[in-house]
Amino acid sequence: MSIPVDVADLARALEDFGAGYLLTTRDGAVKVVSVAPTLSDGTLTARGPGRGTLANLAANAQVTLVFPPREDSGMTLLVDGTGAVEGEDVQVTPTSAVLHRPADHA
Repeated sequence: MSIPVDVADLARALEDFGAGYLLTTRDGAVKVVSVAPTLSDGTLTARGPGRGTLANLAANAQVTLVFPPREDSGMTLLVDGTGAVEGEDVQVTPTSAVLHRPADHA
């Protein structure tokens, strides 16, 4: 089951979640790091995710943020976007978002 989230409503959706995971790719390999991004002016900032993530973004700007549910059978928030390196941080401009869980968890 998937429920689209308007990017303009992302701040409200994020209130139901804690830390998440930033996924980047390079040469077919996925790198996953734990992040606690903040949202300001429509941009998510992930502070200090590490050199591997920053290197991945130099090769491929497409990212996904995954915010797991706080309770069993809850919804996961998935945010796709474009990442840019700002010093040691990553700025993510969201392009789409969805709340998701398997249908059998309803």
